[in-house]
Amino acid sequence: MSRRRLGMGALLVVIGPGLLAGLSDDDPAGITTYSVLGATHGYQLLWVLLLSTVALVLFHSLAARTGVVTGQGLIGLVRQRYGVRTGAGILLALVVANVGTICAEFAGIAAGFELFGVNRYASVPAAAVIISALVLRGNFHRIEHLLLLLSTVFLAYIASGILARPAWGDAFRGLVVPSMPGDAATIAIVTATVGTTLAPWGLSFIQSYAVDKKLRTEDLRLERIDVVTGAVLTGVVGFFVVVACAATLHKSGRSINDASDAAAALQPLAGEAASSLFAIGLIGAALLAASVLPLSTAYSVCEYVGFEAALDDSFREAKTFYVTFGLVTLLGAAVVLMPNAPLVTILVATQVLNAVLLIPLLLVMIGVGRDADLMGEFRVSRAGFIAYAITTAVVLVCVAGLAVAALAG
Repeated sequence: MSRRRLGMGALLVVIGPGLLAGLSDDDPAGITTYSVLGATHGYQLLWVLLLSTVALVLFHSLAARTGVVTGQGLIGLVRQRYGVRTGAGILLALVVANVGTICAEFAGIAAGFELFGVNRYASVPAAAVIISALVLRGNFHRIEHLLLLLSTVFLAYIASGILARPAWGDAFRGLVVPSMPGDAATIAIVTATVGTTLAPWGLSFIQSYAVDKKLRTEDLRLERIDVVTGAVLTGVVGFFVVVACAATLHKSGRSINDASDAAAALQPLAGEAASSLFAIGLIGAALLAASVLPLSTAYSVCEYVGFEAALDDSFREAKTFYVTFGLVTLLGAAVVLMPNAPLVTILVATQVLNAVLLIPLLLVMIGVGRDADLMGEFRVSRAGFIAYAITTAVVLVCVAGLAVAALAG
C-alpha cells in the first residue's frame, strides 16, 4: 500500500504537460471542426479522429521526451540544430498561426457567453484580464493547478453527447471501419481534423512546459502516462462532440458553421441540458486554450532569442516572456472586439497555416529525436522512426490532397 501511494504521489507530481497540451487541442477551432465533422458526415469519419489521437500520442510523447532529455524547447533546438534562418522562419509562422488561433479562442469565449445573453464587449475583456492576471501574478504550481481544474469542464461534452442519445453501434463502426467520400469538402474536413488535433502550438507547448516543470529523465515513464492520458482524453472529448452532432444535426439534415451554431441547434433536438452543457464546454475550452496559447508563444520567442524564462520568474527576470504573453493576449482579444472582423476567414487561414507548418515541425522533431549527440540513450529507435515517418507521411498526404482539391476547384 505504501509503495502504491508513493507511485501515485510521484505521478501527481509529474502530471500536467500531457494533460494540458492534449486537452488544449480541444479548443473552439477543434470543437468547431468536430462539430462540422459530425453534422456533415454523421459517424462515418470517426476513424479519422482515432488515427489523429494515435498521432497525438506519438508526437506529444516525443516532444515531452525531447524537452526532458535536452532541457530545451522546440524552437531553441531548431535554432541550434538547423540554424538561425530556419529557426526564424518556423518561429514567424508559429507566432502568426498562434495569434490567429488566439483570436479563435476569444471568439469562442464571445460566442459561448452570447448563448447565455452576455455581450462580447463584457466577456472578452474580462476573460483577457483574468487570463493575464492568472499568469502574471501566479506561480508555476498554482497556475498549473488552476488550468488542470479548468480542464474538467470537458466533462460537459461527454454529458452532452450522452444526452443526445446517439446510435452507439453506428458510432463504434465509424470508429473502426474506414470509409471516406473523395470530394474536396471531405478532404478539407479530414485535413482540418488531423491539423486541429495535432496542432503545432501544442507540440511546442508540451516540450517547453516539460522543461519549465523541471522534469528529469527518471520521470519519463510517468510522464508518458500523463501524455497518453491527455491524448486519449482529447480523443474522447472529440468523439462525444462528433456523436452529439451526428445524432442530432446530421440526423435532421441541419448544417452549421461553428461550434456556437451547434450548441444553439442542439436545444430543440437534444434538449436544453445538452445545449447548455455544449455551450459551457465551449467557454471552458476557449478559456483553457486562451491561457495555454500565449504561454506557448512566449516560450517559443524566448527560446529563439536565447532568454531563459519560466512561470516562476518575476517580470523583471523575464520581461520578454511576459511582454510577449501580454501582447498576443491583447491582440487576440482586440481583433475579436473589432466591428465586422473577418473571424471566419482568420480561423480558416490559421488552420491552413497550422496544417502547412505541421509538416516541417514533424520532420524537425524526428531529426532531433534521432540525433544521438542530443538525445543519447533516449534517441528514437529504428522502429520508432518508422512509426513517426508513417504518421508524417499521412499528414503530408492530407495536406497535399487538400492543396490538389483546392487547385482543382
